Amino acid sequence: MIGFVKKQPFLFIVSLSSVFFYLSFAYDLQRTDFPKFIMLYGALFFFFYKIVQISKNNLAFLTILTVLFRLLFLLATPNLSQDYFRFIWDGRMIAEGLNPYLSLPQDFIRSGTFPVLQAEELYRGMGELNGSHYTVYPPLNQFIFWLSILFSNSIFGAIAWMRFVIILADLGTLYFGKKILERLQLPAHHIFWFLLNPFIIIEMTGNLHFEGVMIFLLLWGFYLILSGKWKTAAVLIGFSASVKLISLIFIPMFFRYLGWKKFLVFGSLAGLAFGLLYLPFLSDELLKFYFTSLHMYFNNFEFNASIFYIIRWVGYQTTGYNIIRTFGLVMPFIVLGIVLAIAFFRKNKTFQQVVVSMLLAISVYYFTATVVHPWYVAVLLILSIFTRFRYPLIWTLVVMLSYFAYSNPDFKENFWLLSVEYVLVYGWLFYELYFFRKVRIPN
Repeated sequence: MIGFVKKQPFLFIVSLSSVFFYLSFAYDLQRTDFPKFIMLYGALFFFFYKIVQISKNNLAFLTILTVLFRLLFLLATPNLSQDYFRFIWDGRMIAEGLNPYLSLPQDFIRSGTFPVLQAEELYRGMGELNGSHYTVYPPLNQFIFWLSILFSNSIFGAIAWMRFVIILADLGTLYFGKKILERLQLPAHHIFWFLLNPFIIIEMTGNLHFEGVMIFLLLWGFYLILSGKWKTAAVLIGFSASVKLISLIFIPMFFRYLGWKKFLVFGSLAGLAFGLLYLPFLSDELLKFYFTSLHMYFNNFEFNASIFYIIRWVGYQTTGYNIIRTFGLVMPFIVLGIVLAIAFFRKNKTFQQVVVSMLLAISVYYFTATVVHPWYVAVLLILSIFTRFRYPLIWTLVVMLSYFAYSNPDFKENFWLLSVEYVLVYGWLFYELYFFRKVRIPN
C-alpha cells in the first residue's frame, strides 16, 4: 500500500476520495438537496474519468474498485428512487400466491385489505401515483422481486438481496464485456467506462434499477452470437427483454447479420423465451391491464424529454393545449418505422455494425420519448463501448441535471438545465457523426 501511494499519489487520492464521496452519496444525501447532489456527482465523475484514464493498463486494480464502490452501498436505502417499494409489493404478492399484474395496490388499501406484510408502509413508500397503476415489470424481474422476499421478510433485507443480484449481474457484465472487446480487438479497459461510471454505480447498485441485469443477459447473448451459438443467444436476449422490455428493440437488428432464414429461427426463439416466462401469470385480464398501464405511460407522463418538449411547445402555440395524447398515438409508429428501416436497410453485416444500429435505434426512441428517466441511458452507454460513439458517456454526465425536478415540492423541471443536457448530448453526437476523425476518443 505504501509503495502504491508513493508511485501513484494522485490515483490514490482520487480513489480514496471516491470512497468518501460514495459514502456521502449513499448515506447522507436527500434527493431534494440538488446542490449537494450535483456537486458530489460531478466530483465522482471527474474521479472516475481520471481513474480509468490513469489505470487503463491495470485491469486488476480497476476490477477491485468496481467491486469496492458497489459494496459501499450494501447497507444503504435507495435515496433517488422509490420504485423499490413497488418491487417489494409485487414480490410479496407472488409469495402470497397472488398475481401482481391483476390488481392495484390502492384498491387493497382503500378497502382495508392488506394482502402483504407491511402493506400500508409499502403503499406510502411507492406513492399514490405508482399505487394507482398496474405493474408493468416483466416476469423475470418479478422473479427477482419474489426471490428477494423468500430470503428476507424485511424491507431492508429485500433491498439487500436485490442489490446483491444487481452486483452479481455487473460482474457478469465485466466478464462478458471484456471478452467481447477482446473478440472485437478493442481495448479491454473500455468496459470500465461503463462499470466504474458513477452513473451506473448510483443508478443500478444504489437505486436498484434492473437495467444492469438486462445488460448482463444482453452481453451474454452477444458473446454467444460472436461464438456462433446464435440459438442460445436468442433465448438469452428473450430473457433480457423479460427483465426490461426495451431489449425487444434489438431483435430486428440481427436480420441482415444472420440472414432471413436464421433470423426467423432467432426471432422465434427470442419471442418464445420472452413469452413463456409470462405463462405463470397468464389470465384473460393480463394483456388488458398491462397495456392499460403502458398506454398511460406513453400518453400521460412527461419527464426529461427533448424533441417532445419542443413539439409540445409548438402545440401550445397552435392549439392552446398539451398535445401529448396525439403525440403518444403517432410517434410510436414513426419510431417503429425508423427502427425497422435501420434493421432492414442499413448495412449490418458485421457485429459492430449491428451494435451501431442498436445504438442508433434506441437513441431515436429515447430522443423522441416523453419520459427519459436517467437510468434509461445505461443501455446506450454499454452499447457505445463497442463502437466509436461516445455521446452516451457525455449523457451519463449531464442526465443527472434532470434530478433538479425532485428538489421542489411540485416536481417542476428546469428547462434551462434540460437545455444544457440536450445541447451537449446532441452537439457531441453531431460532432461525432460529421467530424469523427477529429474526435478524441478515450483510450
